[in-house]
Amino acid sequence: MLPVSTLRPVVAMMIALALPASAVPHPISNRATSEELSLNAKLQLADTAVERYQLLSKDEDFVFDFTSSKAPIASSENFHALTGVGASLSMGSLPACSMTFLHLHPRATELFALNSGHVLSEMVPETGPVDSEGNQRVIRAELGTGMMTVYPAGSFHTQVNPNCEPANFTAAFNSEEFAISLVAKQTFSLSDDVIARTFGESIAGEDIEKVRDAIPKDMVLKVEECLAKCEK
Repeated sequence: MLPVSTLRPVVAMMIALALPASAVPHPISNRATSEELSLNAKLQLADTAVERYQLLSKDEDFVFDFTSSKAPIASSENFHALTGVGASLSMGSLPACSMTFLHLHPRATELFALNSGHVLSEMVPETGPVDSEGNQRVIRAELGTGMMTVYPAGSFHTQVNPNCEPANFTAAFNSEEFAISLVAKQTFSLSDDVIARTFGESIAGEDIEKVRDAIPKDMVLKVEECLAKCEK
């Protein structure tokens, strides 16, 4: 039998571990300052995982259908079961002869896996890594079916599908709300003076607005050389 001096801290720890399971949390509706809280907000305010399960009372709350979703991205915003999980997932298809806009994810690392097709990937990591000539390192990868690459949080990256068939992919993120930043669009949202100095005065002031207007609005860009090849 353990001595009393040893039993006391063990018992105290067992009581502490048992409290979250036995304590009855106050209903969120009583704690909220507004009755208009979204389900996602209620889930974020929940004291325990048990309370989150009570809010997600239906079994179908834990199923996400990519085929019927307006956007092929499951995040805490549209799949509430991910709230508090720290992960999200995207499934999609990169059309033939297309390139994703240069972008980054400010709050998540992305694992990009190719389910079918062929993709050329380019990624620029943080400032510091350099190549053998001392220039900013750019990591290029050629991906085929069943291959994966990683884009650390905050790294610039893009993918090109150089073939005449779509490339299907799955992308996993270590954040339930990973977000997307479009590099060109956000850079040219700055004032003209900042842009001119950033690019070493290589863009004349009167041309900055032309560049802004020329930036494509879509996330996917067409690769003209590939289109010409596929139309033959």
